[in-house]
Amino acid sequence: MFNPPSTKIARWRWHGRWRRRAWRQTLGGAVCVFCALIIYLTYFWTERIGIDALRQSGAQRLDVYAASLENLLDKYDFLPKTLELNKDVIGLLNHPGDKTLRTAVNVYLETVNQQAKSNTIYIVNLQGLTQAASNWREQGSFIGDDVSFRPYVQDAMRGASGGFYGVGTTKLEPGYFFAHGIYHDGKMVGVASVKVNIEQLEKTWAAGADKVILADEHGVIFLSSVAAWKYKTLAPLASAVRQRLSVTRQYYSHPLPPLALADERTVGEGARIVTVRTPAATAGKFDQSAKLLLQSRSMPSRNWQFSYLSDLTQVRQNARAAAGFSGLLLGFFILLSLYMRQRQRAAAQSLKGKKDLQHAYDHLETMVAERTFSLNQMTQSLTEEIVIRRQAESELHMTQNALFQAGKMALLGQMSAGITHELNQPLTALRTMSDNAVVLLERGRLDQVKSNLGMIAQIVGRMGSITGKLKVFARKSTTRLTSVSIRAAINDALFLVERRLELEGVSFQLTMDDGEVHALCESNRLEQVLVNLFANALDAMTGCGAPRRLMVAVLGEQERVLIRVADSGCGLSEEARQHLFEPFFTTKPQGLGLGLGLTISEQIVHGFGGILRAETGPGEGACFVIELRMTRQEEEEHV
Repeated sequence: MFNPPSTKIARWRWHGRWRRRAWRQTLGGAVCVFCALIIYLTYFWTERIGIDALRQSGAQRLDVYAASLENLLDKYDFLPKTLELNKDVIGLLNHPGDKTLRTAVNVYLETVNQQAKSNTIYIVNLQGLTQAASNWREQGSFIGDDVSFRPYVQDAMRGASGGFYGVGTTKLEPGYFFAHGIYHDGKMVGVASVKVNIEQLEKTWAAGADKVILADEHGVIFLSSVAAWKYKTLAPLASAVRQRLSVTRQYYSHPLPPLALADERTVGEGARIVTVRTPAATAGKFDQSAKLLLQSRSMPSRNWQFSYLSDLTQVRQNARAAAGFSGLLLGFFILLSLYMRQRQRAAAQSLKGKKDLQHAYDHLETMVAERTFSLNQMTQSLTEEIVIRRQAESELHMTQNALFQAGKMALLGQMSAGITHELNQPLTALRTMSDNAVVLLERGRLDQVKSNLGMIAQIVGRMGSITGKLKVFARKSTTRLTSVSIRAAINDALFLVERRLELEGVSFQLTMDDGEVHALCESNRLEQVLVNLFANALDAMTGCGAPRRLMVAVLGEQERVLIRVADSGCGLSEEARQHLFEPFFTTKPQGLGLGLGLTISEQIVHGFGGILRAETGPGEGACFVIELRMTRQEEEEHV
């Protein structure tokens, strides 16, 4: 069959396009496979490097934790051996019915326990009955307890030094027990035992980001930085082991369920990646899906095992980030090649761009005129907006001053009862003494009249001092910052709440260096902040038991002045701390506060260029800190 030339050419073109398309698809597939391989290898090696770094860090931490535990226990290992040196201890074991000896030994053990800072020290006879104890004054005293079933007592009676971790059967307090035989004339007459609390180590462990567990020879976890893992086992316990633990009552009534550890894989040097299958509500920082690096270190001297679990989340995130970066880098090179290809196509459109540019140039004057008109309108709008904003700032400043003054008046209103009492007493005295002066004048007793008039002048002077302080506090403050004496400001603020301190039985304590300390602020407004903090502290201590204290401490450090106002009240909850300085937030009962005092105080201190914040108090109460810039007495600044 004859094919025209045009048909053959079309067929050749179609075959050419098909081959080019197939080649591009093959090349694209190869590039994708290559990129995927590079990304996988980057992830694998980055994760491996991160795990090696965690393993080295974990091994170092395990050595440090083990050494600190050994040092703690070694410090008390000698203590039971020294008790047989006391003749009263030997005498009590030989004469257990002597009450005088028992009291003397109890006092001696109590003194040694306080000096050694151990938990409890007690003496046991050969029948396993406790004869004397350092906690003999307490309700749950060990005296009379039968501890013969405890392994450390049995070891000591066999002549060996006993060591044992367990939960106490009297107070259910865990601890490590040391025991050593007491000998007299070469014969054992009893056992000395010391109980030490090692739970304090958990606090140092919990401060780290990773988790630490300490297990005994049976795999029972008795110390852990994760509270939910404590008294669980690394593997299910055999029935014989459970029976033995039940007899010795090592962990008392704890059921000892297993802590399910799912092994993922081993990464070398005894380290392995595991998953702790713990409910999310009790898993602490780790959830069911978290991968952990588990490393263990044995303590042969006590047959214990330390385990350190590192969270692999950051390592995996770093590996993903490295893989992502490699993907981006590969993508950059691919895009670069595509860009170079597109540049060739862009050259073809260059001529069209020149034509468009010429067209734009022809219409440039029209566009400039339109743009100029638009800019003029925008400038006029911005000018009007600036004027409006300045007016708003002025009104805001006036409103803030009014708010500060209203807060000051509210404080005076809350103190009105005490102020009235302070004025009523001298007024009553004035009336009585003036009546007496009239009677004395009629009787011609001029010396006593003169004395009465002198006392009246003193009372009038005190009333003038009270009203003067109130007048100074109530006046409107300026916005001018000056060098203010902190001691004078505290004394003036204390004057306004002094009567309330007396009525409510609150003691006041001021801690401050003998020298004068000055800060850059405005005295009247600083007094307003101090009075508000004093009033809040007194409100917080209402209903609290004695003693009730209002404590103020002034400290100058690094060109800053810190004024701490603390109370012995019930403190601040975490929820209250998050909303302390929000307007209209208050913890007082309804009708006793609007929730604006701390908001106003924070604005005032901020206006001084300072900071008002809440901190944890020295006891259970609240503590507020005013931080201001320290100045010399002659220094001042205008705002």
